[in-house]
Amino acid sequence: MVQTFEAWITPIMIGGLILFMCFIIWDLAKKSKAGRFGTIMLFVVLGAGMLGYVLKVVITWLLEAQVI
Repeated sequence: MVQTFEAWITPIMIGGLILFMCFIIWDLAKKSKAGRFGTIMLFVVLGAGMLGYVLKVVITWLLEAQVI
């Protein structure tokens, strides 16, 4: 039961955390009056860490499923 709960809640909570971090980046850009280019750069630079984590999860899943 605990393993099933953990298997479901972990991706949901991490997804929620990623969405919250996107909100924080957007709010930071808005409060600093970064403009369109500044906002894009904030999302690219600060979002790179989130993208790296998502890619790690996808690559791990592909390797475990023997797809590659």
